Amino acid sequence: MIIAELNAIQKRYGYIPEKELYELAERINKPVHELHGVASFYPLYRLSPPPRVSVAVCGDAPCHLKGAPALLKKMRELTGADKTVEVKHCSCLGQCDRAPAILLNDHPHSCDPGDSHAPRDAADMAELARRAIAGEDVGHQHFTSAAKGPFRTDPYTTPDEHYSVLKDLLGSAGFEQAVVDKIKAANLRGMGGAGTVAFRKWQTVKDQNSEQKYIVCNADESEVGTIKDRELLKNLPHLLVEAMTIAGVTVGAGQGYVYIRHEYHEQAEIIQREIDRARSMGAMGDDIFGSGRSFNLEVFVSPGGYVQGEETALLEAIEGKRGQPRNKSWDVGLMPGVPAFMGLWGKPTIINNVETYMHVPVILAKGPEWFLSQGKNGAQGLKWIGIGGDVARPGVFEVSMGTTYREAIEIAGGVANGAKLKAVCPSGPSLGFLLPTEVDVPMDFPAFDREGKPANEIAKLGTSVGSAAIIVLAEGRDMVDLALNMTKFYRNESCGKCVPCRVGSQKMVDIITGITEGSARDTDLNEIARLTDTMNMTSICGLGQVVANPISSVLKKWRPEVEAYLRRAVQPRVSETPVQWNEGGQMTGSAAAAAGMGGNR
Repeated sequence: MIIAELNAIQKRYGYIPEKELYELAERINKPVHELHGVASFYPLYRLSPPPRVSVAVCGDAPCHLKGAPALLKKMRELTGADKTVEVKHCSCLGQCDRAPAILLNDHPHSCDPGDSHAPRDAADMAELARRAIAGEDVGHQHFTSAAKGPFRTDPYTTPDEHYSVLKDLLGSAGFEQAVVDKIKAANLRGMGGAGTVAFRKWQTVKDQNSEQKYIVCNADESEVGTIKDRELLKNLPHLLVEAMTIAGVTVGAGQGYVYIRHEYHEQAEIIQREIDRARSMGAMGDDIFGSGRSFNLEVFVSPGGYVQGEETALLEAIEGKRGQPRNKSWDVGLMPGVPAFMGLWGKPTIINNVETYMHVPVILAKGPEWFLSQGKNGAQGLKWIGIGGDVARPGVFEVSMGTTYREAIEIAGGVANGAKLKAVCPSGPSLGFLLPTEVDVPMDFPAFDREGKPANEIAKLGTSVGSAAIIVLAEGRDMVDLALNMTKFYRNESCGKCVPCRVGSQKMVDIITGITEGSARDTDLNEIARLTDTMNMTSICGLGQVVANPISSVLKKWRPEVEAYLRRAVQPRVSETPVQWNEGGQMTGSAAAAAGMGGNR
């Protein structure tokens, strides 16, 4: 596979030498320009020798709240004119509960409260990077678990019981339709954020008459604030491997791929070990538990890019192409173009999120009725959530679907330092913000009646539980500044394939920047609405359709803050907040207060 070959070259040399690119092209009979087009697209790859040290500071919302702008500035001051050291911004590293986070030579480091040797705040992070820049081998950080069991998601009490659900299925004739029916009865949804019913993909792929079918897991969580899959992969890898194997034998697929982001080094190793373990137990391979059924699973390490979370872009990457979303079937006028019909290499393919798969074994073991009963407040099932931002104990938690956002904040220790709540992102930047008066709504996917009217509380608010990437904001946070930060994330991560997203996201950033810098006019607010409509109607994938959500939400709920900028009642943000650091490397002054770093360490 092209990506695997490029990954190996990148790992061997630290970049992709031209000579290696030509040799690879000859070996796999591909034109060099095609391989160069792939290598130049992904963030992981370098086409020239790497610097002696690379420091990338995550600048997205949770890290932004914890001092990332000042940290990035400090890193640039430390390196000065040293051309052998690279200091840059990077997008979300999936360490939102341990912010701020940095990437040192492609290995994430963050403020892990469970590890006494880990950095404790932005100042400690700056010191870690300084040591690396000075030539010290700081090693790789080994993160403690951010989720505490036992977990209701896991039907097993001991490792000896693992894969019992799969074994029992293979011992019963005609189990295939029964599996799909139970998933349907449990109303299992797409837990990556879309919330579509999972059984439909399984049924469609099962019914396709094809000699080749594929099972793919989307473990490329890159949305700002999304960290739940990171912990699921670490704590319950056996459930993912078993569920994907169950999917394979149910629909007649012989091959599966776990598509995982390259920053999740530890998780990739854990899943690979679990695959090896399953194979040694007879739970995977050419003759699973002596049934004559076969299924094999591979770990596919993504070369980076948020847009690969879009399922067709993910498939393009596995096929060795630039990871850009495919045109939808209604755009090209062909047969249904969804992956269940035309997925990996044009074959029927199931693509589900990590959490979606992991609920399958417990549904089959305990029954759909049990799963449905785990919800509350009118909702059904279980949900894994990640909470970051201004809470006392950020982390990942297994809760009942229907838990309110206020209850989730309490689970995470409440708003940090006893501050008042100002806003909540129910699922990263993509779904905007909730007011404090809205956080008693139960988490759920929106439901509508036959007339299209909202049928549950979350639908009435016009939002959704999504992927449950919860970001909490305390009183005093600047909502316009947060909207700008979140919009920059989408601008940075646009794949550039379609003009509405490529140009529109930059235009949206320009408008919000104008507001914060004091150069915007009232008419710019009208331009936001026009641009939003255009991007919603014409963008190829969901990325372009959510770019405007942060600022649109702020305009709707905190408009006085926007108008304060327009009236110049707020000091224009013409530059980053001034930063002072004491001799011990501790951030001080107004920047520390803005970053929530004042007081004791």
